[in-house]
Amino acid sequence: MKETTTGTQAAPIPEQRTEPLLDSAARYAEERHWDVLPGTWLVAGEGGERCSCGDVACSAPGAHPTRPDWAAEATGSAVAARALWSAQPRSSILLPTGRTFDAIDVPETAGFLALARMERLNVSLGPVTRTPGRRMLFFVLPGAGAKVPGLVRRLGWAPATIDLSVRGEGDYVAAPPTRVGAAGAVQWARRPTAANRWLPDADELTAPLAYACGQETREPRG
Repeated sequence: MKETTTGTQAAPIPEQRTEPLLDSAARYAEERHWDVLPGTWLVAGEGGERCSCGDVACSAPGAHPTRPDWAAEATGSAVAARALWSAQPRSSILLPTGRTFDAIDVPETAGFLALARMERLNVSLGPVTRTPGRRMLFFVLPGAGAKVPGLVRRLGWAPATIDLSVRGEGDYVAAPPTRVGAAGAVQWARRPTAANRWLPDADELTAPLAYACGQETREPRG
């Protein structure tokens, strides 16, 4: 799978195959020590693919948990992950947040702008995903949900006025190479590597991300 690069130009989204899902899920558990969760998958139907949940109006086709108590099904074992995805190789890969990481969720345009600035300034960054819904998620240490609103206020914005949120405890993110309906696949904007194993704190990324989001609204408030 080809890694995306920074910039606002949309990159081609590769076709998802079943083998990388199993291998990727096991690798996330084994190499990153992330809990992984098999989610729904895409099935062929009239007019194209649909979500295995059966809801024709599903908001995240092929990329959400299969049951309400999904959190209990997540595993950090590569062996267990291989068994789960062997049972249903098409299952999406979901990563519960609030455990080993949280994720700061921003629009793609703001995310690429902030990412370019942080790279120029050599800011320590963790992995970053890019979703088919034109969002970017920056992985940070757990606890970001409690910190970010206050940090945003101190920067001059009311949290509700900028398009920045945190995926924390009780939530999840879809991981590459999960596909979301016909929109395409989740990709890495910054792939997990040995160099970014240690995640940054939300304090380090909130300012550049908030400023980039604020440029879209152009209405900083106290």
